[in-house]
Amino acid sequence: MSLPPQWQNHLRELRRRAALAPPLRRLGSLRGLTGLALQAQGLRLPVGAQCWVRTPGVAPIVAEVVGFAGDTSYLMPAGDLHGLAHGAQVQALTPHTPLPGLWDAPTPPQPLSLGMLELPMGAGLLGRVVDARGQPMDHQGPLRDTLAQSVAAKPVNAMDRDPIRHPLDTGVRAINTLLSLGRGQRIGLFAGSGIGKSVLLGMMARYTQADVIVVGLIGERGREVKEFIEDILGPQGRARSVVVAAPADAPPLLRMQGANYASAVAEYFRDRGQHVLLLMDSLTRYAMAQREIALAIGEPPATKGYPPSCFAKLPSLVERSGNGLNGLGSITAIYTVLSEGDDQQDPVADTARAILDGHIVLSRALADSGHYPAIDIEQSISRVMHQVVSPAHLEAARLCKRSYARYQRGRELIQLGAYVAGQDPALDQAVAAFPQIEHLLQQGMQERSEWAAGVQSLCELGLALQPQ
Repeated sequence: MSLPPQWQNHLRELRRRAALAPPLRRLGSLRGLTGLALQAQGLRLPVGAQCWVRTPGVAPIVAEVVGFAGDTSYLMPAGDLHGLAHGAQVQALTPHTPLPGLWDAPTPPQPLSLGMLELPMGAGLLGRVVDARGQPMDHQGPLRDTLAQSVAAKPVNAMDRDPIRHPLDTGVRAINTLLSLGRGQRIGLFAGSGIGKSVLLGMMARYTQADVIVVGLIGERGREVKEFIEDILGPQGRARSVVVAAPADAPPLLRMQGANYASAVAEYFRDRGQHVLLLMDSLTRYAMAQREIALAIGEPPATKGYPPSCFAKLPSLVERSGNGLNGLGSITAIYTVLSEGDDQQDPVADTARAILDGHIVLSRALADSGHYPAIDIEQSISRVMHQVVSPAHLEAARLCKRSYARYQRGRELIQLGAYVAGQDPALDQAVAAFPQIEHLLQQGMQERSEWAAGVQSLCELGLALQPQ
């Protein structure tokens, strides 16, 4: 049954007014504060919803629902708690108000869940530095050419992803030749403190063949943020980069949001057919932020103080990167993992090693001897190398690694003077080839190595290492 024209116009006008009307306010009150966790009552909100916490005379802060028990919602703040008092008003944020005329469309859009986090996405982020809430940090004015979108992402069907088949030129000779990466791979960079991790990331950011670079600086020292951008990333790398910074003094919620935001920005460019390099420093700080949140709301610790939710969050974050659907763009991700006391069996390091497509280990002994980049070839591996390089390249890399390992096993004999040439032909060959191998593995931070030149040098070395 069709309505008369005047009724249809009246109904359309009512819809327009309803769209412009202010939303209903959902209010609760603050009933407790334990550590970092806020306890609110009077609200029934989904996990992930955003709220205002208001106290008279104090600037309001944003908090996110991270759990609930009965009628109590647990909130994690994104700002300073100083000045909060019992009974503070908790107000749920509402989705964006639809624009006038929006409901005249044939199919109205589906609104987001109440108060879910939306942050800026778009080409206007290129060359900019933003925090975990999408606010500019570089004093270059407001963001332009961006659109607010949800940072949450649906899991990608594993059967819809393209396999990794194309090599990626990182500009770092040791990685190109002996630890070849593929476009869409996810690899971990394992290192202790002060071994050259940030310098290696900067080299890869400047020299890697990628359309867009997304850098997530999560939980690092505030001093390192500006130094990484100006000294290590440089103008060349920054021009095609988006930097999301959540320093160590940021609340744990913002550190987690920073990692998710960086992943969402990378997904935005990937879904538009571009090849993205995602550098996240570090995955360990992300796990530590989740540990702080989980312990604050009462989750019991499991391994070395890490609750079980930490090890469930890591795969969810890592699986967001990779190749897109049907060959449409890719995200090659490099996650740094801090090894406390250079312990490779740290629970976060052990979990990351299992869910990533390979790992690059930096050695303190090599760094102390002036060997840069300090990549420990014996402990490092790329699990997709055999899919992206030629059989000749793969065989030359195998021979080079074998010779390097043989030299390292006989190193003490050589230093003690107990080595006598001619007694072990394999060791003799390794000793003769070691200067060439060492030259292949070392590189200056301002030096870019071409893929073809590095592979040619490796293959020539492989021919010399053929068994006699």
